[in-house]
Amino acid sequence: MLPDRGTMGWDVGGAHLKMAWKDGHDVLRHVEIRATPLWQGLESLGQAIREIAKELPVGQCEHRVTMTAELVDLFNDRQSGVRELVGQLRTLLPSDTLLFYAGPKGFVPAAEASAHADQIASANWLATASFAASAVSAGIVIDVGSTTSDLLPFEKHHLRNRGFTDRERLSYGEMIYAGVVRTPLMAVTRRVPFRGEWVSLASEHFATTADVYRILGELPEDADLYPSADGKDHSVPGSMRRLARMIGADRADGSDIDWYRLAAFFADRQMDMLSLACQRLSSLSPNPSTVLIGAGVGRFLVERVADRLGHSYIDMEKLLAENTDYGVIAANCAPAVALLHLDRRRSDVCA
Repeated sequence: MLPDRGTMGWDVGGAHLKMAWKDGHDVLRHVEIRATPLWQGLESLGQAIREIAKELPVGQCEHRVTMTAELVDLFNDRQSGVRELVGQLRTLLPSDTLLFYAGPKGFVPAAEASAHADQIASANWLATASFAASAVSAGIVIDVGSTTSDLLPFEKHHLRNRGFTDRERLSYGEMIYAGVVRTPLMAVTRRVPFRGEWVSLASEHFATTADVYRILGELPEDADLYPSADGKDHSVPGSMRRLARMIGADRADGSDIDWYRLAAFFADRQMDMLSLACQRLSSLSPNPSTVLIGAGVGRFLVERVADRLGHSYIDMEKLLAENTDYGVIAANCAPAVALLHLDRRRSDVCA
């Protein structure tokens, strides 16, 4: 039996905490995201959960947790990161209804979580993909977040991933360390066209992908919760100024059209990353056509990749929160919401 007030899903990332709540009638009542810079310490995690507890019935719910925060350099290694996060969460959430998502092993109680650290570490992608595979028979779910992008193929409602750990998934092209907010632009390409010349980029953290999509008018509202690269304003002129620095220039050295074109070039190169990874995964499928399912705050890129490659597209918004007012933010926080849909028992969909 679930507690009377329902179930909460928590996706504990290194930069953001995402949570979702379904009440005792299985109705999605709340979804939100908060900035939690855990590389600075665990205080922001505790503060965020305590603030949420003032507004929602945290003490009366079952809690399901997935995480990627064990990767932050606050911890010496991933296993110790999982153990410390489990310990911290046991002090913040009711331990008797606290479960941790351990991938193929399903949900494990808090008291047993440390023994399953390898399965719990960075398994949030699997929660999203497992839900998608239960709702759609075949396709590739692509979750483009603020920092990373996950690509997971599935056939006949079963995942066909070849990697499980982050290292394996990076090797197989099932994870790309680039998102639409926090990624430094020097990680997207090494040179850019500017006024008829190829210009090499400065290897400095002068600008991020948030600046690119802000200039293009595509950055979702409230997607960028952190200070900009220079600590200054989140505005289009500010983003143009930061973009100019990437080529050793000032904003006055180009027109607004110049900076818009430069931003569009960066966006195209990021879409190349996704398109190539998608084509690699599609080549493993016996189906002649592929459905792409877009999740995350950057899923507008997935729809664009689907159009480029001639694939059909499904927005995770329609799968996770149909007939509610939380569709957009539910798709932005897909792992947290997906946890609420998964069976508590051992998962049988992971390859």
